[in-house]
Amino acid sequence: MTEHDRVDGAGDVNTGTTKEPGDAADAAIPELVIISGMSGAGRSTAAKCLEDLGWFVVDNLPPALIPTMVELGARSQGNVARIAVVVDVRGRRFFDNLRESLADLDAKQVTRRIVFLESSDEALVRRFESVRRPHPLQGDGRIVDGIAAERDLLRELRGDADLVIDTSSLNVHELRAKMDAQFAGDEEPELRATVMSFGFKYGLPVDADLVVDMRFLPNPHWVPELRPFTGLNPEVSNYVYNQPGAKEFLDRYTELLQLIAAGYRREGKRYVTIAVGCTGGKHRSVATAEKLAARLAAEGVETVVVHRDMGRE
Repeated sequence: MTEHDRVDGAGDVNTGTTKEPGDAADAAIPELVIISGMSGAGRSTAAKCLEDLGWFVVDNLPPALIPTMVELGARSQGNVARIAVVVDVRGRRFFDNLRESLADLDAKQVTRRIVFLESSDEALVRRFESVRRPHPLQGDGRIVDGIAAERDLLRELRGDADLVIDTSSLNVHELRAKMDAQFAGDEEPELRATVMSFGFKYGLPVDADLVVDMRFLPNPHWVPELRPFTGLNPEVSNYVYNQPGAKEFLDRYTELLQLIAAGYRREGKRYVTIAVGCTGGKHRSVATAEKLAARLAAEGVETVVVHRDMGRE
């Protein structure tokens, strides 16, 4: 079949030949999600969540077998419409085949997404120590040595991920809620955005695709009557956006996001996390995150707002 052959129905090539029952082309190619990430970051929880949502889940499948799994799903006459595969370092001798498998899937026009579970070194060490189990790659070294080796192995895959979830401060229920928010809908939106406020003094969000620094505006913390409140308070929000340059920034950054969103759609990227920071994550970042999320929602982008550090002070 050439690139310009016409495809009818659910993938049948219009060659004029008679199709035999049971051909792989009888049903649409299943939707595919590849779950990967750091050991201890919650891959099993993410996989279980998709399983509860009706996905056919395969744990620790060698990457070379992913195209075969998709082909078998296509032959199921619609019984396996959505497949989730967990790929991790337990199958590291097969891991080099992943890039080839992804290229094969793209050539077959398989709709596939990569979900990458991330977590801080401190959180991962704490989790491994709590269950008294070694890291899969630590060998005779320390847990941190295994974590470092795994980060190096997964660096390229993380860069290719459609969705990165940082579970450093999430419990099991919060991770399931994030997965539900992304996959529970009957129809996938064109683009989903998470707008996250944060405080620079608590560190950058590791799952951010874009970072906005609102510290160029005066800090309401130094206004005694505003200090106890957050950016959710109308008086704080009005104070922030009555400052010179604040409204202009919001307008121009919204225009920039429209340009970026169009590029993400062309590249097939379905998820974006926009981190909005100020010093403590309480006033300026919160007010801006709310306004920015409202602008994105008005543009048809499905948007979730998260205030990571609000309440920590």
